[in-house]
Amino acid sequence: MEQPHKELERRMESRHLLMISLGGVIGTGLFLSSGYTIHQAGPIGTILAYVLGAIIVYLVMLCLGELSVAMPQTGSFHVYADKYIGPGTGFTVAILYWLTWTVALGSEFTAAGLIMKTWFPGVPTWIWSLLFMIIIFTSNALSVKIFGETEFWFSSIKVIAIILFIILGGLAIFGILPIKGYSHAPLFHNLIKDGAFPTGFQSVFTTMLTVNFAFSGTELIGVTAGETKDPEKNIPKAIHTTLLRLAIFFIGSIVVMASLIPWQKAGVDQSPFVLVFKSIGLPFAGDLMNFVVLTAILSAANSGLYASTRMLWSLANEGMIPQKYAKTNSHGVPMIALVLSMLGGVLALLSSVIAASTVYLVLVSISGLAVVIVWMAIAYSQINFRKQWLKDGHSTSELKFKTPWYPVLPWAAFILSFLSCVLIIFDPTQRMALFYMLPFLIICYAVYYGKKKIHHIKSTNQ
Repeated sequence: MEQPHKELERRMESRHLLMISLGGVIGTGLFLSSGYTIHQAGPIGTILAYVLGAIIVYLVMLCLGELSVAMPQTGSFHVYADKYIGPGTGFTVAILYWLTWTVALGSEFTAAGLIMKTWFPGVPTWIWSLLFMIIIFTSNALSVKIFGETEFWFSSIKVIAIILFIILGGLAIFGILPIKGYSHAPLFHNLIKDGAFPTGFQSVFTTMLTVNFAFSGTELIGVTAGETKDPEKNIPKAIHTTLLRLAIFFIGSIVVMASLIPWQKAGVDQSPFVLVFKSIGLPFAGDLMNFVVLTAILSAANSGLYASTRMLWSLANEGMIPQKYAKTNSHGVPMIALVLSMLGGVLALLSSVIAASTVYLVLVSISGLAVVIVWMAIAYSQINFRKQWLKDGHSTSELKFKTPWYPVLPWAAFILSFLSCVLIIFDPTQRMALFYMLPFLIICYAVYYGKKKIHHIKSTNQ
């Protein structure tokens, strides 16, 4: 019998990899939710939360770098968790990551439809959502090269918008450009006007999960590893520039926002980007930013569908779900996994309409925490990988990419990720996420080991 084609193609270039890791990170979290974070934690508190978030992400990426270069596999971190923590954890990590992106897909298609409704009020939202679903599905279905190219251009628009925002905002801060409401250069007076932490120092920690969620997507570097040309060279290059990019784009934007908008007004009515551009007097500021946000949403949906598809492919490739889901077409695209992931996104979208206060709320709560749990798994996998590597008689000099300061750095990544999970218990609005996550994790492990036991009983009875 002819074996189904299961191979993915290494067609992703360095510029694609850099933009995909950016595309996964720069989404609505920065363009829309950042103002809300400033409102919750105050200016200095928000900057501190984003600095801490950037450090955690960079530590996790350094752990992922060693693993991805040593074993460049698609869906990498669930494979590493399977091998270096345990198969139950590997299965759970993959399901959590698949769910994260699938839930995000549902909300992104809705958000894209709502933005189009501001320009075309007579056209129902669902028509736009359906149109964008077809575009994103097609981008992923044609080939990995076309997906990479689409993501490259989507991400480029976002990057240009952020750089423009930081430059124009910087000129306004120093009084070079006039800004509404100020007769003099605003400088950085708004940052400390009401004290360093007007809402209390604890708000830095209660906003950490929101900040980590804003940074989620950097780990896509690991998902793309199996389809990247020359992973030894391109993966470290993408990882080393991660902290720099995050610092410039996120922290730079937050400093500009917090300097020009009083923290009490930030994120209450509209995107802080729109607010700043309008205050500077940029023509069509609202429409321009709506276009950028639409691009950000489509980019995140594009990356999300790619990530969830590769997770399903990887689960099938590792034999954790039926092998048919690993089958690829002649362009190396796993079509069955792609259709299933798209279907998951549609179901998430339907649950957001039909059961927003029950099913969808639980899904969003779980997916918000899921990325941080994936980061913990990456850090712990690296700790165990290095132990095993040395135990097998290898030396660290043989590794093409080494996580520095082992074991301090991976343990710091693990503990900081764990703390940002646990500390949300002090925030009543986010506490439920933790209570939903724990039974979900138990169910994942129970499904995996239950299935394994049934398979064992069947094989012994044959």
